[in-house]
Amino acid sequence: MAVNLYDSAYALETAIRQSDEYRQLQQAYNEVNADPASKQMFDKFRQIQMDLQQKQMMGQDISEQEVQQAQSTVGLVQQNEKIARLMQAEQRMSMVIGELNKVIMKPLEDLYGKM
Repeated sequence: MAVNLYDSAYALETAIRQSDEYRQLQQAYNEVNADPASKQMFDKFRQIQMDLQQKQMMGQDISEQEVQQAQSTVGLVQQNEKIARLMQAEQRMSMVIGELNKVIMKPLEDLYGKM
């Protein structure tokens, strides 16, 4: 009997959306977006993150000023209770996704061996 991997993937998507980790992330995200000051701060933080990641991917150097700005923004963001909860929920969700990825990659690891 052939297995449709896409059906399994969509079932996994549904399970993720129904998980406690995802629901907590969604609630924390909604709380940040409902507070204009938190949303503005979080949006600025994400923009700085994306800019730095893009520079890294393009092989460009990140200036000391950019590093300081990022660190300063992180410090402010961590002081915001709503954003801190969101970041914790993101971390938990990221760990779950990482664990799921290990399970998904297990057949290839078994086939090729650990790298």
